[in-house]
Amino acid sequence: MDQGKRTWLIATSCAGAVGGMAAAVPFVSTFAPSERAKAAGAAVEVDVGALQPGEKMTVEWRGKPVWIVRRTPEQLKDLKALDAKLADPASERKAYPIPGYAKNGARAIKDEYLVVIGVCTHLGCSPSDKFVAGPQPSLPDDWKGGFLCPCHGSMFDMAGRVFKNMPAPDNLEVPPHMYLADTKLLIGEDKKA
Repeated sequence: MDQGKRTWLIATSCAGAVGGMAAAVPFVSTFAPSERAKAAGAAVEVDVGALQPGEKMTVEWRGKPVWIVRRTPEQLKDLKALDAKLADPASERKAYPIPGYAKNGARAIKDEYLVVIGVCTHLGCSPSDKFVAGPQPSLPDDWKGGFLCPCHGSMFDMAGRVFKNMPAPDNLEVPPHMYLADTKLLIGEDKKA
């Protein structure tokens, strides 16, 4: 091969490589998550200071409703009496990761505050609040308060634990979370997990 052909072959190969890289960079950059996607998966900071006992607030994290319930002393006391009626009272099932701090009767870091994803583990419906104790339509006469999924009747106690023989196979999911201060909660991150 003569020197002129060799030079042109090297030059066109280099130009082709540079052109290929220039064309590939925009294509490869489309695989990076958008700013909107990054924000959707980001941790959410919540101030629960204004939440009164017996009240619930809802925030969105990763496109899901996260319920924060400030339980009353009576609601906390009633939790202990329900273990025999629950499918998984100690949160031992492994359908999804359960943070270690949620493997207790209150399923919480601070007993007073319940933090759960408000999606039924059966078919993804959103259960209704049924915090008032006592007999009510679609609920047992000895109801202590909790959540009722209107789609297929799954019942959950005030710790988000599912009752036995319900369509829902598992307790409500506890998202990773931690307290930044007494009433400041960060949902989506926990440094201990």
